Amino acid sequence: MNSTETTEKPKLSRKEFLNLTGKSLAVAAGSIALAPVISTNVYGQDRKKATSPPAKIPSDVEKPIVLEEWKSDADQKGAPTPTPLPPDRRLGYAVVGLGHLSLEEILPALNDCKKSKLAALVSGSPDKMKKVAAQYGVGAENCYSYQNFDQIKNNKQVDIVYIVLPNGLHKEYVIRSAQAGKHILCEKPMANSSAECREMIAACNKANVKMMIAYRIHFQPHNRKLREMLQKKEFGLAKYVEAHNSQSTANVNHWRHNKALAGGGALPDIGLYCLNTTRFVLDQEPVEVFAYQYSTPGNPLFKEVEELVSWQMRFPTGIIAGCATDYDVHESRRYRVNCETGWIDIDQAYAYSGQRLKTSRADGNIKRTEEISIGENNQFGAEMDHFSDCVMNNKKPFTPGEEGLQDHIIMEAIYQSAKEGKPIKINGLAQKNNWRGPEPEL
Repeated sequence: MNSTETTEKPKLSRKEFLNLTGKSLAVAAGSIALAPVISTNVYGQDRKKATSPPAKIPSDVEKPIVLEEWKSDADQKGAPTPTPLPPDRRLGYAVVGLGHLSLEEILPALNDCKKSKLAALVSGSPDKMKKVAAQYGVGAENCYSYQNFDQIKNNKQVDIVYIVLPNGLHKEYVIRSAQAGKHILCEKPMANSSAECREMIAACNKANVKMMIAYRIHFQPHNRKLREMLQKKEFGLAKYVEAHNSQSTANVNHWRHNKALAGGGALPDIGLYCLNTTRFVLDQEPVEVFAYQYSTPGNPLFKEVEELVSWQMRFPTGIIAGCATDYDVHESRRYRVNCETGWIDIDQAYAYSGQRLKTSRADGNIKRTEEISIGENNQFGAEMDHFSDCVMNNKKPFTPGEEGLQDHIIMEAIYQSAKEGKPIKINGLAQKNNWRGPEPEL
């Protein structure tokens, strides 16, 4: 056979091919053997009679469906199945302010909540609100401007108002929301001063509505695990904390560089995470602070607000926390708790995701450094569902207004120390907090 010759392959009709089910086919050209065609009976089971594997299905809608086990104990266990309430039983949120945090984190998180849902939008930009409303299915009747915001009191679909505005506007909208009879979730920092915080708490008490400050770190699994390890004294007593939260800013016209709107610079915006998280994981309140403050001369970003604050906090048990925050360096968000027999460290501790929990200890002539892997959650969804649960069951939130007030009292002492160049005693609410509600169920 020369190179131009071909051999015609035998052809089978579709009917003939199907009739050969279960037999080996030998194709003449190349003698290619085809594997037997598997019948509908696979490993003794008829495909048409497949059944759902057994599962435990609680009658309570808030209890998760327990699916059959399939992983061995050699692998990490998965989280329980999601247990969202039916939409008509979730509480409706009005989100006030459609900036970065709302559009990038809060609105998407509401889609994944179990007890919370988006009910209304409030914005000063009609075009932005129209687009966002279309994206999330919010009707025009549930869209408000800052001018007609007070009409929200007549909206029975709105149970909770989530205030995501510049810090300097928090007080106004907390008071207006309270007067409208709505419960309030307010972003941190709570306000621009401790005096404003006290006014906000008083307004909510007068209106008999609940207020919670959105400290999402309290609902983040890695930070909660570190707190648990300290409570169990797995590495002995805590002795010293190192914490820093820094990032680089660039837009001189952004509200964060306007003191009237921001209340301050790096300290209340991102340094607050170092302050509040340290208090949270130690479960103690500082009794004294000593601080330094600095801004690069001539940098237009820091005409009104500070660039850098570094401070120490002394706690009643003798623990010292060294904290720092900066608005003009590459981002770094971590803290380490140094204990008697080891340390516990979280990188990306204050970020929205990506936390890494590590520990170190000695084991004879071996130094063991280990990373603990924990499944992440949506911090915003967790905090919103906690507040919804508090409203549904008439419970005090874990981070009520007093939590925000305590932070402002401490921040004011930090600013005073930096200005006067000496330690400042903390005249806070208490040496050990007694204002938090029950621990959240995550």
